Amino acid sequence: MAHLPFAILLLLYIPFVCALSSLPLNGTSIPTLDVSDFPSSSNTRTLWDIIWSCTATLFACTWTAIHPNIPGMEEGKLAIFSRRLFFMMMALIFPELMITWATLQFLSARDTAKAFNDSFGAQLHQTGSDHPDMGESTTTLLGEIPLSGGRNLSAPRVAGRDFSEWTVTHGFFAWMGGFMLHVNGKPRATLRPHELERFVRDGSVEMPVIVEADIEDRSKGDALSKGIAILQLAWFVLQLGVRYTQNLPITLLEIDTLALASLTSIAYGFWWKKPKDVGRPYAVHLKPTASPPSKLAYDKADANFSDKGLLHYIFLLIYPLGSLMGIGVAISPRDVRERRVPSLGGYDDDRIEGRNHIITLFIGCFSGMVFGGMHCLGWNFLFQGHTEQILWRTASLVIVSTPVSILLSFGFFIWINDSMAEHLVHTVAASAALFTIFASMVIYIVARVTLIVLLLLSFRSLPSGVYDTVAWTKFIPHL
Repeated sequence: MAHLPFAILLLLYIPFVCALSSLPLNGTSIPTLDVSDFPSSSNTRTLWDIIWSCTATLFACTWTAIHPNIPGMEEGKLAIFSRRLFFMMMALIFPELMITWATLQFLSARDTAKAFNDSFGAQLHQTGSDHPDMGESTTTLLGEIPLSGGRNLSAPRVAGRDFSEWTVTHGFFAWMGGFMLHVNGKPRATLRPHELERFVRDGSVEMPVIVEADIEDRSKGDALSKGIAILQLAWFVLQLGVRYTQNLPITLLEIDTLALASLTSIAYGFWWKKPKDVGRPYAVHLKPTASPPSKLAYDKADANFSDKGLLHYIFLLIYPLGSLMGIGVAISPRDVRERRVPSLGGYDDDRIEGRNHIITLFIGCFSGMVFGGMHCLGWNFLFQGHTEQILWRTASLVIVSTPVSILLSFGFFIWINDSMAEHLVHTVAASAALFTIFASMVIYIVARVTLIVLLLLSFRSLPSGVYDTVAWTKFIPHL
């Protein structure tokens, strides 16, 4: 894994060499109507060149953009790698859900950093103002004076003494499973941020002293991998833009790749400050004098995982989508056994009607509309049949419109819960809103599958000019 960025750099360097070596000399092109006729001229490209360019762009964007939570302490590399591939497939099929997931994590991390700064930063400031003449050595001595019952005398600023200001990176680290509670020297469970805050307030644990630089040192993300992804995406967008200016057709695969890469870049922006591929959490030790907590958030698995029969399989099919949308985080028995944050969690899911979820809903729906709008770029694509063209246009418009339906229905559902009492009308209206949301999601998935099928069918016969390469010499000024 340590040499993966260099391997990606080597692989992504090939298209640049091929592109530079295929610059046209006379600006002529060979019209091609069928994919079986692979052009061999130096000023043309093959179907495999198109597929490779799109695949390299998608791989560079998704692999670099995805920032998973901290894995279990006993998990093997194969399990971690398999989970990463699952995230990549989800990003390729449902890129909007990756944006909602990243948005929720960012908003939760920002709120957590603010809460810790307001709580312990204000406490440190207040303590320093109340005791201006008390030095740090005096504070330390007071903390070491034993009292009856085995307790120590708490100095006025012991809780905030070593506190350093939290950033969004600290918030990400806390939500992704960065703090592991140890009881009697053994790991107990991963702490949620509000649990860590409560234990520090109670004096059960010491405030973790970890600065942003230490967290970034644990991260495997680097400027090289980010630069490769940005460079590959910029090169891909540049090629499509130049093809448009030279009236050269582009394939549906390239349109879909452009839409996927654009949405993945949005998720990448929300995850920019999140540590990437952190291997182990920070140990937080429970003090010997403190009582072990009876219940923690990640101590017990969700009851839905113990269901039997058809409901169990339906839940296993639906809960990944629900987790990415922010409906709720499901804790599996494997999460409990491996003492880690749910792989599709890492955010605050206490109130689905809260401000963060509403903001996420707006961003997710807007991303879906953008995704469908970008597929409308294939509106006048030369399909093999008129029926396929109608299906592409319809599916693109459906993807644009269904997020609006979901947004309005969810807003109506929130308004009902806030303004109406529990009675028959409330139940019927809420059920109708939820049904509309579910039906819109199903229709959206069908439209997305339709686009993928039409995309694959388009390779049977591509329009003339698809295989022509960009005449870069036209952009070079001549005397």
